[in-house]
Amino acid sequence: MKILLFPAYYYPETAASSYLSENRNEAYVKSGMDIEIFTPMPCRGVSKDVREIYKQKKYEVLHDGHMIVHRFPMYAEGKNPIMRALRYFLCSCEYLYYGITIKNVDVLFLASTPPIQGALGALIKKWRKIPFVYNLQDIFPDSLVGTGFANKGGILWKIGRVIENFTYRNADKIIVISEDFKKNIMTKGVPENKIEVIYNWVDEKAIVPIKKEENPLFEEFDLDRNLFYVVYAGNLGFAQNIEIILQAAKKVENTDIKFLIFGHDKQAICYKNMAVEMKLNNLLFMPIQPYERVSFVYSLGNVAIVSCKEGFGSIGMPSKTWSIMSSGTAVLASFDEGTDMQRIIENNKVGLFTKAGDLNVFTEALLKLYNNKKECMEMGKRGRSFILNNLTREVGTCKYVEVIKRIFVL
Repeated sequence: MKILLFPAYYYPETAASSYLSENRNEAYVKSGMDIEIFTPMPCRGVSKDVREIYKQKKYEVLHDGHMIVHRFPMYAEGKNPIMRALRYFLCSCEYLYYGITIKNVDVLFLASTPPIQGALGALIKKWRKIPFVYNLQDIFPDSLVGTGFANKGGILWKIGRVIENFTYRNADKIIVISEDFKKNIMTKGVPENKIEVIYNWVDEKAIVPIKKEENPLFEEFDLDRNLFYVVYAGNLGFAQNIEIILQAAKKVENTDIKFLIFGHDKQAICYKNMAVEMKLNNLLFMPIQPYERVSFVYSLGNVAIVSCKEGFGSIGMPSKTWSIMSSGTAVLASFDEGTDMQRIIENNKVGLFTKAGDLNVFTEALLKLYNNKKECMEMGKRGRSFILNNLTREVGTCKYVEVIKRIFVL
């Protein structure tokens, strides 16, 4: 059996979720499947020198011939939204061409980045008469509303809904990353038997608990090991509600609680200005760290935060939650009620859950963890156990392999 993939980004490009596709591909090959990949020349997070090297690597054979990577020429991704949109369109044209012309493929597997990938998959499926599996990591156009790029009911949102419906209607199987995602698309008319829930996993061998005395980041950032640390790491966008973290820091400024926010410098600018205006001396902004240092980042914290603005929790299940738990750190969530986030945290006692946007309850929960450090540590240990029992790489990738096998037989 051969699987056809069109990743928008591929090695040596890196993203927070890169490990998921790498793990999946290795599992496919290990199970006896072959993979054919078409992807643009790398540009995200790579130097010009690396890009030049890969311009010469238009064709790569990996995993003893079971995986073939084709790289096609494409200009580098920039910041101009029009040029980015044009790049997506041109890449889609390339994907459509290869999807129609390549021979001897049995299953089309596409992820939801960029959003038009799904519609592209539907077209190829119709032409080739092969099964199409859609991996929904981001619900479009809902996510555009969440990030402020579109208004619900607006033109862009309506176009997105047409694309979304066309994709769901033609996909043979839709893999979603949470029960919340499943509920979301079922309300849009997707039959339950077409949906498979597979949570994103974490590499439990790569993200592990690190003892404070063995964590080099304390020296690197000149941090006092005796303080109580609260860590937030990741996107500092509109939907994440970083404001509540700053506001909580202000409310507990007379304690020895220290907040560490790891994020991209450009995203952090407005929050740095806000912290100055609020005269916060218990909060530090840190540069975002590479994936291989995630264990060190979350192990800095006695607690790590997962947050969102009210109304956005049902369209996202932050994978950082699993990384926090895998590192043995307690989770403090400010998230929408009735979501997977609430159920997992409360049912497994791996942290404390508070309603999105409720500053007072959020602060009270933080102080509860601060005043009960032993229980806070136990929550972290339970989080690690939950990962080992439910969300390991082996468990997650095996589920993907089984879905592909079943859809091929059908």
